[in-house]
Amino acid sequence: MAAFRLACLQTAGTPGDLHANLAELDRAAQRAAEAGAGLLVTPELFLTGYDIGELAGELARRNPVEPCAGIAARHGIALVVGTPLLRDGNLVNAAVFLGADGAVRAEHHKIQLFGDLDRSRFTPGDRAVTAVDHEGVRIALLICYDVEFPEWARRAALDGAQLIVVPTAQMTPFARVAEQVVPVRAWENQVYVCYADRIGRERDTTYVGRSSVVAPDGTRIAHAVEEPALLLADIDPDRVRRAQRDNPYLTDLRTDLPTGRDR
Repeated sequence: MAAFRLACLQTAGTPGDLHANLAELDRAAQRAAEAGAGLLVTPELFLTGYDIGELAGELARRNPVEPCAGIAARHGIALVVGTPLLRDGNLVNAAVFLGADGAVRAEHHKIQLFGDLDRSRFTPGDRAVTAVDHEGVRIALLICYDVEFPEWARRAALDGAQLIVVPTAQMTPFARVAEQVVPVRAWENQVYVCYADRIGRERDTTYVGRSSVVAPDGTRIAHAVEEPALLLADIDPDRVRRAQRDNPYLTDLRTDLPTGRDR
């Protein structure tokens, strides 16, 4: 199976300005497509900003994903965009996968809400695994705090994911998540992980950056620190298959043992 190129955007964005963020997405999509990428991943709540209070709900009412379809189709590149959405009267923190034709292919709602910043605004998602097949690779979506729980990455890998993309808004003092936890998630499941973080500051929140694309052996094949960046990395499904053959955690995992609740 042929590899495909992934682009990962690290940016401060423009908090509270949907128009400016769509313009930045258009520019990044053009750059990524010109570099041969078939998918561009943006940070958590990229289209609006993360720590922007009640404004997130107001911007969600403007149907922020709709203009992204034109950007994807114009540049011929799939997108994962972080955005608030209104669903069944509730505000959710979402990652939306749009195909290169602009069609929405998948929509993940953050399942692990972090602190008052999330819980005061958003309703948690109720689906552990959200996945889509793209260019011969099965891609699972998680958002920020989701990936800090090993159960959800493992569920995605057992579902066949070869790449887990994680739009995030990781803030101080949690740089260790980007530096230590994310490579472990790739290693323990023998999958690629793309971790797309924000930089800069919004109100009382300072972001750590440190976006990365991590290979199935836990090594970073592309990474940034705290500067704006468009990371590029090639995703090779054959490398996943070899890694899972050589380090068979998924097949050796025992699922026949009772849990404490079963006793």
